[in-house]
Amino acid sequence: MFSASDLPDTIPVFPLPGALLLPRSRLPLHLFEPRYLQMFEDTLKTQSRLIGMVQPHDGPGGKSQLHAIGCAGRITQFSETEDGRYMITLAGISRFRVQEEITGFSPYRKAKVRWNGFERDLGFVEKDAGFDRDKFMDLLSRFFADQDLQTDWDSLKDAEDELLINSLSMLCPFDPEEKQALLEAPSLSTRRETLVTLIEFALRGGNSEELLQ
Repeated sequence: MFSASDLPDTIPVFPLPGALLLPRSRLPLHLFEPRYLQMFEDTLKTQSRLIGMVQPHDGPGGKSQLHAIGCAGRITQFSETEDGRYMITLAGISRFRVQEEITGFSPYRKAKVRWNGFERDLGFVEKDAGFDRDKFMDLLSRFFADQDLQTDWDSLKDAEDELLINSLSMLCPFDPEEKQALLEAPSLSTRRETLVTLIEFALRGGNSEELLQ
């Protein structure tokens, strides 16, 4: 388990729209662009092996900017394909706040980050005392039917609260701004409430831009 003192002040960041990583969750990634292959190789040489996943957004003049909050994951598995691509797995460690992007000669983006304010990410698995699982599973089944999604319902029913809520937050087909709202939820219960709101809104055929205003 990581401690706050293990976390570096500067990390490489991977601005991938719609890709959400949460603490104590796992995210598989397929790397093929030269800059991200270089990022992977450089990260393997560091002690922490951390990569920050951040949602990008359009800034002034259409320039790509980073959201203020992302989540760092440690490379725990990887395999190389015959044509030089990599399949890697990131294990979510902690969220962070971007202080500033670092400019330099690196082909990939880096940022100076702060970890304070996310101490619970480095702790134990969270519980959700107000979680009505039966009601939630009924809502989820309607959402999956509406979206024509398939899943292993037995596994979902048996999953611990945090694993269930975080996995659905990462996997459900929400847009990047909705994923960002799930990431920024301060606790598991508020993430579950946000997830329920997004699912209910999708079932009503709502517009996510309207929801998040």
